[in-house]
Amino acid sequence: MDLNTIEALVPTADPAEWREGDAWLAGGTVLFSYGSQTLKRLLDLTSAGWEPVEEDDGGITLAATCTIARMWELGDPGGATVARWPGLAVVRPCCDAFVASFKIWNLSTVGGNIATSLPAGPMTSLCAGLDGVATLWGAGGARDVPVAELVTGDGRNALEPGELIRSIRLPGHALLARTAFRRLSLSNLGRSGVLLIGRRDPVGTFVLTVTASTKRPVQLRFGAEELPDAVALAAALDAAIPDDLYHDDIHGLPAWRHDMTYRLSEELRVELIDKGA
Repeated sequence: MDLNTIEALVPTADPAEWREGDAWLAGGTVLFSYGSQTLKRLLDLTSAGWEPVEEDDGGITLAATCTIARMWELGDPGGATVARWPGLAVVRPCCDAFVASFKIWNLSTVGGNIATSLPAGPMTSLCAGLDGVATLWGAGGARDVPVAELVTGDGRNALEPGELIRSIRLPGHALLARTAFRRLSLSNLGRSGVLLIGRRDPVGTFVLTVTASTKRPVQLRFGAEELPDAVALAAALDAAIPDDLYHDDIHGLPAWRHDMTYRLSEELRVELIDKGA
């Protein structure tokens, strides 16, 4: 789509340069798809030259401009990175959840997908499921926000005006975990109606992250001494997700999303707790 109100393309990652009528540009796959009649300038983050993936002994840092194609490479099950960090086993299923062409994969970015804040955003699912923490840059400085808390609703997030996502840190404890993935859609090539990631950390903790079925990510955590059975897990879901938090659109009714969330949660519990004990 042509953005016929744009007056300038500014190569910058400096929040101090942001002003009313600006938008941060990374891949632009959503920005150019939906357009806007109010934007005047695009602030081009791709000019910053951020390294897409940086690894150290404590985990992995993803630049907000890291593309989905680069994430696919990172999740290679036969690669050394996944051998070192087995939690990355859910990366490729999350990339596949885009149900998008290679053209989108080579443009769409991790930060852009999170900032768009759709319930079915698979990079939100991935980063929340791996306890990712986003570093945000704003005119007042930098701050860190867990991805699970950054997205607050359908198309809503905790970003302040002018703030941008600089990076997402995936910590070692989550990357060393055993992970499992479940996803359902109403059609083979449809948007995710339910997307859940389960995790069993090295210390025995069980973490369940619910996305797509809910308007924002919901996480349940169980210590090694309090691992749930089927009844306890269902009760925890009851307490954590009120009925009005289930998403409602053409990709799934709330009642269906509710039932599939419980079904897939139990599958993850069995895989990571009962069979993984």
